Amino acid sequence: MTPAAQRGSRGAVAGLLTEDTPLRRIVPAKAAEALDRHKGLRTVADLLEYLPRRYVDPTQLTDLGELVEGEEAFVVARVARSSTRAMRARRGRLLTVVLTDGSHELDVTFFTPYGHERALAPGRIGSFAGTATTYRGRWQLTHPEYTLLDEDEVAGHVERYRSHLIPVYSSTGALTSMKIRSLVDLVLGSVEEIREPLPAQLVRRRGLPGRAEAIDTLHRPAVGADLRAALRRLRYDEAFVLQTILAQRRAEAQTLVTTARVAAPGGLLAAFDARLPFELTAGQRQVSEVLAAELARSTPMHRLLQGEVGSGKTVVAVRAMLAVVDAGGQAALLAPTEVLAAQHHRSITQMLGPLAADGMLPLGEPDADLDATRRATRVALLTGSQSAPARRAALEDARTGQAGIVVGTHALIQEHVAFHDLGLVVVDEQHRFGVQQRDTLRDKASAAAHLLVMTATPIPRTVAMTVFGDMEALSLTELPAGRSPIETFVVDATRPRWVARTWERVAEEVAKGHQAYVVCPKIGEPAPSSGDRRRAGPEADATAEDGWDRWDDTGDGAGQDAGEAGRELAGVYAVAAELRATPALAGLRVEVLHGRLDPSAKDAAMSAFASGQIDVLVSTTVIEVGVDVPNASTMVVMDADRFGLSQLHQLRGRVGRGRAGGLCLLMTGSDAPPARQRLDAVAATTDGVELARLDLALRREGDVLGARQSGRHTGVRCLRMGDPGDEELIGLAREDATALVAADPTLAAHPVLRDRVAARLDARQAAYLRRG
Repeated sequence: MTPAAQRGSRGAVAGLLTEDTPLRRIVPAKAAEALDRHKGLRTVADLLEYLPRRYVDPTQLTDLGELVEGEEAFVVARVARSSTRAMRARRGRLLTVVLTDGSHELDVTFFTPYGHERALAPGRIGSFAGTATTYRGRWQLTHPEYTLLDEDEVAGHVERYRSHLIPVYSSTGALTSMKIRSLVDLVLGSVEEIREPLPAQLVRRRGLPGRAEAIDTLHRPAVGADLRAALRRLRYDEAFVLQTILAQRRAEAQTLVTTARVAAPGGLLAAFDARLPFELTAGQRQVSEVLAAELARSTPMHRLLQGEVGSGKTVVAVRAMLAVVDAGGQAALLAPTEVLAAQHHRSITQMLGPLAADGMLPLGEPDADLDATRRATRVALLTGSQSAPARRAALEDARTGQAGIVVGTHALIQEHVAFHDLGLVVVDEQHRFGVQQRDTLRDKASAAAHLLVMTATPIPRTVAMTVFGDMEALSLTELPAGRSPIETFVVDATRPRWVARTWERVAEEVAKGHQAYVVCPKIGEPAPSSGDRRRAGPEADATAEDGWDRWDDTGDGAGQDAGEAGRELAGVYAVAAELRATPALAGLRVEVLHGRLDPSAKDAAMSAFASGQIDVLVSTTVIEVGVDVPNASTMVVMDADRFGLSQLHQLRGRVGRGRAGGLCLLMTGSDAPPARQRLDAVAATTDGVELARLDLALRREGDVLGARQSGRHTGVRCLRMGDPGDEELIGLAREDATALVAADPTLAAHPVLRDRVAARLDARQAAYLRRG
């Protein structure tokens, strides 16, 4: 029977129903609300593209006497009895339900009885799917998928599944896998037509099955069905629609016009290169050539520069900024923290030397009669905590063009900040900014400004965008001479001897003449006599910038770190006090740094640490990016499981910046497998791109068409970022979509595809793409 005939045989809801039909027209109101709230599914297409996460093979159905340890089991059985008891190792109750087939018994265990205790009453019959294991000599299923049946449904239920695989969907508390399966079955029986968005020639050339056939196969697969071909079709569909949208965006972007920025011969850039005390690496030269060529074009540059901590990204960015200044424009460097902004300002000023002397020469063509060392531009700093006179001066320099380079924090984005001729925006540590924030800065340019974003560890969405080809990446893989390797280890905070050895190790490094960071996830409260000087303005007490995005993908709490919510996090002041009282660290100079300190206190702490007057600096993540103290060889990260992969990689990049080898100790009191998996991954590699791909697999890629940077409610449903096969498929789809859009920019000859694109692109995403 064809898929269309199968759907027709299952009945229909009145009216023409298509993939664009809202689910609320077909499924019960409460179910439609739950699908929307928990899964973000609103239309028929959304539900049909919500694919099973696995299948149970009904040919392996056995009675309860034929279970096999560790294998998937699907059973239909009667509830014989149930009981609850308090758990010994943690709070809460354990529910045990005993199933029977009349001859044998099987225990079903739930660590969260809520909802199950009432439903699984003695005498009820249900179908149960899960992994068979043994405990104290009895067979059991732990948190199985199940649905309850009426007596007269049992025979038909079993016969139906003898010829079909059983799809298992990721569930929520409100919707079990089996309930979702019944909703999918209802929708498939109601839709009049599943339309074909791909050109027939393309379907044949890529060897793809029809869309309707693929959907039916994936949701109601017969035993022996080619699931791989069906899944490949839906993944290709998703890739092709997304690539069509992005191809249209790229075509539109090519119509934007900006001012070409070409470095003047013998100008600031040439003078800067002449005074560099070191040779650029081959990678720095190659990347600089690419950036120079794109800055010289009349269409805006949009580039990602990724490279390991210390690979020389800042020097490359300064060269690009000087090329723009040489051409009569200005460059703005956006940094995520005041500490980093101030350090960038100092380092750029020091690198430029006399070239940063203001008032020597107006911006524009260089004066051939002047010596190169006298061709100068002002470097301005703009932050939120500056004094009023310093702020007014910086604003005036930016507005008049006296400052060719303006370095700042979010203060640069404020409405009253104006530029004379903003030509290039450089965003450092782009994962710390939203897309709208950096585009707000770009909007201060009279013509579309060029954009360069930099990162050591791309966030999931950035990796996804490079995979999709929407953001072109340049990479610096070489480290400058003199950088030392970093060793990373995970420390179990529940083992007192391990903790004691950690502080002994810190003392040993200090005894060698080195220094150490201790990073905490929150600030905490100082002792009344500490003399803490704070300023108004929040810094989150947790790692909000790049925190772990936890979610429950199974509906039973498995995605949560058990018992983590009640654990007290380490605070800067409490840890500093503890370290001062630790015998192994007796006599060491321990001080604190965090974002709530007033600017003078922060500068004093950083200056003292940089000059070697502080042995151990206890800090929040304010030192995460840009802080450069070559003598710091050791870092201890407290409650490391509360930080994201990208953040941990950034943090440990603060050590090993000199001749001494770096040591990073990740301390955690968590025994949750996901947390330990993340920390072990950081300890296993210093490759930031590899960690970013793991982050992508764990956290998902966010909304590829929107501003959401990562998270569960991803804009990609079927594709798996980080999977080589799917990335190859994305490349094929980009090739096909680019050719199709080039021939038919408005998709006039492809109305079904045009409708799919329109349905896929909501108003928020469309606005984001227009901002570019």
